[in-house]
Amino acid sequence: MRNHSVVKLAIPLVIGAIALSACGSKSSPTPSGGGNATATIGLIAPITGSLSAVGLGMEHSVDLAINEANAANTIPGWTLKFSPQDDTADPTVGQQAASTLASDTTTIGVVGTLNSSVALTVVPVLEQANLTMVSPANTNPTLSLGTDWLTAPARPHKNYFRVCATDAIQGPFAADYLISQGITKVVTIDDQKTYGAGLVGTFTTEFKAKGGTLLGHDTITDTDTDFSAVITKAKALNPQAIYYGGEYPQAGPLSSQMHAKGLAVPLMGGDGIFDPKFIQLAGAGAEGDFATSVGADTATSTSAQAFVAAYKAANYPDAYSAYGAYAYDAANAIINAAKVALAGKTAVDDSVRQAVIAAMASVSFTGATGAVAFDANGDTTNKVLTVYGVVSGAWATKLTKAF
Repeated sequence: MRNHSVVKLAIPLVIGAIALSACGSKSSPTPSGGGNATATIGLIAPITGSLSAVGLGMEHSVDLAINEANAANTIPGWTLKFSPQDDTADPTVGQQAASTLASDTTTIGVVGTLNSSVALTVVPVLEQANLTMVSPANTNPTLSLGTDWLTAPARPHKNYFRVCATDAIQGPFAADYLISQGITKVVTIDDQKTYGAGLVGTFTTEFKAKGGTLLGHDTITDTDTDFSAVITKAKALNPQAIYYGGEYPQAGPLSSQMHAKGLAVPLMGGDGIFDPKFIQLAGAGAEGDFATSVGADTATSTSAQAFVAAYKAANYPDAYSAYGAYAYDAANAIINAAKVALAGKTAVDDSVRQAVIAAMASVSFTGATGAVAFDANGDTTNKVLTVYGVVSGAWATKLTKAF
């Protein structure tokens, strides 16, 4: 759907020991006017492994934002460098990646992570080092509102921000859509991870509140490949749809096996399944399935067209995928804050890192995903979601709504 040329943009490598990085640290072009002070923006994402289709799109998009900032001399006297770190979608690996970035004295902020479960281990490490983290993709509400977010919300991390809407909206949005389509009886399945379980939880509450019936709930793991047992139990309950909380490496085969075993009902999931890889893995079984995702469709959104054109012109070897535009905006949010924090400075120190966090509260610009700004909890003020359906083997927009 969004394939580009395999010719990669030539970017000089910065020599240094970067642990757990798939690509090392990248130096973006030196801006006109020079300047020998350097500051680093990191990325923590699954650059390898089963979720690399999304992680690589995030990596290239951050790289693009940094290249553009350097070319435009956005922060006079400073050259921005890029240090992408591979978390392989594993919380422990992500924590180690955070330590690597925190120990680099030039780091001023981090884009990431993709997975909410990884974020839970990464945020405290970066917070201790006074490093801003801006996520393009974390949707679990606890990261910005605390574990009691429903009854007593309280911001747990002063350094944490995100440019995407949360499951507090996404789950109910999916439930409302199914009800509007006359689907009132569902079975839910999740992968027991922070994201998947949380998404199913908010979906279930809204679905019941709107008069829907939850026929049953089951769980799998993110290493399962044979879903016969959960499909057999679900089929016996005669649902009109399956709502799945998890990501496309399991959701695709689950959809395929459902139809092979005669459970010919739609599978619906969240942004974790919204990727062309889901359709590839599900095959013909994907037809009629649904997914919600944050924002409007990048390919057709007016605000994203400059990003899409620049990404294509850069000839990255991978599609920007579901979170490319959000990673691009997350990087630019850090760059906007850094422009304030680095003014008059000649080197990065702890006061600069703290100043970046403070400046994030006032960040406001129009990005690829629309208006970029943050509320008092670090959440985006731009809450837009879209329902997509698989039509003729491709994702098609069904409904886009602002909240």
